[in-house]
Amino acid sequence: MILSCHQISKAFGDVSILENGSFHIEDREKAAVVGINGAGKSTLLKIITGELPADRGTVVLAKDKTLGYLAQHQELSSGQTIYDTLLEVKKDVIDLEHKLRELEQAMKHAEGEELAGLMDAYARAGHEFEQKDGYAWKSEITGVLKGLGFSEEEFGKQVAALSGGQKTRVYLGRLLLSKPDIILLDEPTNHLDMASIAWLETYLLNYPGSVLIVAHDRYFLDKVVTKIIEIDQGTLSVFSGNYTAYAEKRAQLREARMKEYLNQQAEIRHQEEVIRKLKSFNREKSIRRAESREKMLAKMDRVEKPTEAASAMHIRLEPQIMSGNDVLTVRELKKSFGSNLLFSDVSFDIKRGERVAVIGSNGTGKTTLLKIINGLLPADRGQVRLGTRVQVGYYDQEQQVLHMEKTLFDELQDAYPNMDNTQVRSVLAAFLFTGDDVFKRIGDLSGGERGRVSLAKLMLSESNLLILDEPTNHLDIVSKEILEDALNSYTGTVLYVSHDRYFINRTATRILELTGRTFLCYIGNYDYYLEKRDTMAALHAGSPAQNGAADGRSPGETVSDTRLDWQAQKEQKARERKRLNDLKKTEEEIAALEARNAEIDERSSLPEVCTNMSELLKLTKEKEENEARLAGLYEVWEGLAE
Repeated sequence: MILSCHQISKAFGDVSILENGSFHIEDREKAAVVGINGAGKSTLLKIITGELPADRGTVVLAKDKTLGYLAQHQELSSGQTIYDTLLEVKKDVIDLEHKLRELEQAMKHAEGEELAGLMDAYARAGHEFEQKDGYAWKSEITGVLKGLGFSEEEFGKQVAALSGGQKTRVYLGRLLLSKPDIILLDEPTNHLDMASIAWLETYLLNYPGSVLIVAHDRYFLDKVVTKIIEIDQGTLSVFSGNYTAYAEKRAQLREARMKEYLNQQAEIRHQEEVIRKLKSFNREKSIRRAESREKMLAKMDRVEKPTEAASAMHIRLEPQIMSGNDVLTVRELKKSFGSNLLFSDVSFDIKRGERVAVIGSNGTGKTTLLKIINGLLPADRGQVRLGTRVQVGYYDQEQQVLHMEKTLFDELQDAYPNMDNTQVRSVLAAFLFTGDDVFKRIGDLSGGERGRVSLAKLMLSESNLLILDEPTNHLDIVSKEILEDALNSYTGTVLYVSHDRYFINRTATRILELTGRTFLCYIGNYDYYLEKRDTMAALHAGSPAQNGAADGRSPGETVSDTRLDWQAQKEQKARERKRLNDLKKTEEEIAALEARNAEIDERSSLPEVCTNMSELLKLTKEKEENEARLAGLYEVWEGLAE
């Protein structure tokens, strides 16, 4: 055991955050702390590190073990570069390397006992150098920085000039390289793109020490952790397994507690009815029996009704009118900032009822694309066309659609003047703003609180096309699940940018990956994307668009950048007709083979056939041949359909 927390209690004023919480972390164990926003997760980490004192209880770190901590926000103001900041961690290894070089020089001119002493010192230093993996320190620093999303061109940037998210990534890299025996990470994935999160998952899985994580990324937790520590209304509970196992177990426990509560309530009502009836008899013996039952009820240990955090925030998204089938058409869109070309020749269509996720690495232009569609930024070239009766609702991760000087109440009432005071308060209460909270300034709210205000406005908009930029940022797991359910039951159309893979997996019907300055389309959720990603990337790499430079076009341009003449258009239409014809023929052949297999199964079960070995072998062979043919046809169909 590397860390033990025993009977930890902490309160701020009258609000109790933790009550007698206990758990332990074993060597090399990966665990997570989960709970709604404000439950006390970050507080627990600060108590463990000693940054905050506990009111009661003890925190014990095993003897001679080291602890590293990544807080949510870093204020690094160093004048050093990104690379030099991580280089500091390897100072002892670099000093050892210098010592080895000095000893090598000294041995060239030494003899006798002096040489023997130098060789002995060299052997000891060399062994220590190998123990500290000294030969790999340069590649280790480079690997961590690239894994966290920094390009080699950025290694020389000053840390002081970085954004808050970039500083957090630098500090995370420094912490990982220092290799403490136990790492405490508070929301480590907040400022990472998908590729960096996947890299961090692998790094932590192979990390030789223990890890304790606070995170709302359920996909990340499923991959990394084997223990969940839940904080719920001050109570700390420990569950074995990853997040999915925890969620299932928690649902089972809540169901059992609810059943116990309802049974007890039924018993209480029954006893109260018996007491009332006995008293109505108005006889001394009956009254004594009634009083006896009242005493029994008074002594009963009452079961608390299980709380359901998911019912705290209420989101109901419903369009006011139905749009046409063609909701959004984007053609040959191009955007650059100076010499930085984000994307070129981007074309896609979105139909009514689709939920389309836009994914890609940081800096590829996902948010820029949404802003162009919303008319907040101009495109360099191309067309964005909304369909008939399309009404857009926009959720901006930077909350630029909110007015920082207004109160919450004014923000909603000014946007929807037909709502009276009671209606405005009711909507805000549904998003956890009650009492005097409604008169707070938007500018004074946290990121999560602003996100909830934006969601409230989105719900009221009754739009039939929702465009969402990182809608799950700052939301806790319960709030994410509520939003997922709301989007899945929404009858309009959704286009969103997100790096939350669990959220994408639950909500997306199609994925557009922005890569190589263009889009790759996957008709499915995130699991489907993972399954087909390598195949699609290989096809894309070999497409004419990627080899455009050979025929005089720049690498950023594609075939669509040049005007197709009439003959080329005719050929293109012919190819499309052939594709549709091949698709139809493939579907017909699949249907025929599947029907024949069903006939074979039915015939094989007949008494006169199942006892006829020759006939049975013949049918079995035919079915095996059909199955082999079907396997190939399914692949062909999938390729034609995509």
